[in-house]
Amino acid sequence: MDLTGKRVLVFGAGISGIGSAKLLEEAGALPVIFDGNTKLTPADVLAKLSAGTKAQAVIGELDGDLLDTIDLAVLSPGVPTDIPQVEMIRKAKIPVWGEVELAYQCGRGDVLAITGTNGKTTTTTLVGEIMKYHMEKGTDPRLSSVYVVGNIGIPYTGVALELTEHSAAVAEISSFQLETIQDFHPRVSAITNITPDHLNRHHTMEEYIRVKERICENQTAEDVCVLNYEDPILRSFGEELGRRKKETPGGRGCPKVCFFSSLRELEDGFFLRNGRILCREGGVETDLIGTQELRLPGLHNYENVMTAAAMTHAWGVSFREIVHVLRLFTAVEHRIEYVAEKNGIVYYNDSKGTNPDAAIKGIQAMDRPTVLIGGGYDKNSSYEEWIRAFDGKVRALVLVGQTKEKIADAARRSGFNNIVMADTFEEAFAQCVHLAQPGDAVLLSPACASWGMFPNYEVRGRVFKELVRNLPD
Repeated sequence: MDLTGKRVLVFGAGISGIGSAKLLEEAGALPVIFDGNTKLTPADVLAKLSAGTKAQAVIGELDGDLLDTIDLAVLSPGVPTDIPQVEMIRKAKIPVWGEVELAYQCGRGDVLAITGTNGKTTTTTLVGEIMKYHMEKGTDPRLSSVYVVGNIGIPYTGVALELTEHSAAVAEISSFQLETIQDFHPRVSAITNITPDHLNRHHTMEEYIRVKERICENQTAEDVCVLNYEDPILRSFGEELGRRKKETPGGRGCPKVCFFSSLRELEDGFFLRNGRILCREGGVETDLIGTQELRLPGLHNYENVMTAAAMTHAWGVSFREIVHVLRLFTAVEHRIEYVAEKNGIVYYNDSKGTNPDAAIKGIQAMDRPTVLIGGGYDKNSSYEEWIRAFDGKVRALVLVGQTKEKIADAARRSGFNNIVMADTFEEAFAQCVHLAQPGDAVLLSPACASWGMFPNYEVRGRVFKELVRNLPD
C-alpha cells in the first residue's frame, strides 16, 4: 500500500504507537493517534512527536464518524485484537496492521525473524552479532547494514525507512505482533519452543500456537524455518510444513524446515553429541564447537546457539564466522545473568523468566543449593511443573506479588513447603539474604510478568542488581 496521503488510525499512544506514528509521517501518511485512556490529553500525545507534526490525537471513545475518514488502522502490540473497538474497525472494512506489518511494508532487505515462548532475546541478540560480524568482514555484497529490532529494544518502525535492499533486520517477534501480520515475509524464521504463556490474551493454547506458527505463513520454498525437534508441537508443525511443500511446491507457507535437537542426532539439522554441537546436511557432518567453549550455561542456551547457527547458516554465513562469534558471546542482561558473589553467596538475575517454562531453565542452570524469588503478575499460568523442576535444588522459595498465594498452593500440592511470603520486592530480597548460606545461590527467576510491581522485567532485574550491589562484602 502506498501510504502517501492516507489517513491512518494508530491505536495506542505508548512507545509502539508513537513509533508507528512517526514512521507514518515520514512515509507521507497522516496519522490519527487514538487512545482510550482519558487521563491523557491530545496535547500530551502530540508532544511526543516531532515539532510541526500534522498528526491528530483522539482520546476516549472511538467515533464511527472518525472511522469513515480512515484508510488503515495500525494496532500497538498491547491492544487485544478481540476488543469492541477493533471489531468496530474491522466492521468498517478498514485494513488492520500491527507495527511489524507497518515496518515490513515500509522497509526493504532481508528479515531474520525469531519467535517462541522462551529464548527469543538471547537468540535474536546472537543472530544479530553473527550477522554484524559477517557484514564487517566486508566480503559479502549482499549486506551493508544490520539492525536488531523488535521486542529486544529498538522498535522495528524506528529503522524501517533506513533499510535498503542490502540490509538485514534481525527481529524478535512476539505472539502479540504476529496476530496482525499480513504480508510479513522473513527470509529465515525460527520458533524456539512453544509452552503455555499469555493465555490471558490468547485465551486458548490452540490459538497461541496458531499465532506463533504464523511467522512462516508467507515464506516460500526459497526460505527457511528453523524449529526445535524436541518440542512436540514444533516437530508436528515441521512435519506439516514438509507435507505442504510436497503438495504445493514453492507455495506460501511452505519453507524448507531445519530442525535442531538437544537430545538426539538428526539425519539433517543441528544437534548435540558428547558435549559438541554439530550440523549434518546432505550426508555431510560438520563439527562446530564444544559446549565447554561457550560462555552461555545450560541446555536451553545450547538450543539458542543451535537456533542462531542454523538461521545464519541458512542465510549464507560461513561456519567459521559463526563459530568465531559463538566463542565470544556472553549472556544477555536479565537472562540467568551473574550479578555478584557476596559473602560466599552467588546472585543471579533471571528477571526475564516471566513464565514457568522460562523459569524452569533458570533452575536447571543452577549448580548449587538455591534460594529462589518467585511471583508477580498473573498470566493465567499453572506452576506445578515449575515446582517439580526444583528437583532438590531449591532450598527455599520466597514469594511476592499477585500470584504468591496461587504459587504457594501449587508448591504445597507438589510437596514443597519451605515457602516464605513477602509484601514487597525489597522484603523478598532481604528474606533471601537471610535464608541463603555460603555456597548457595540466590536466583531471581519469578515465573511471572512484572506488571503491577514494575513497568517491565528490565526494571525488576535492575532493582535486584542494585540491591545485590548494595550488600556489604
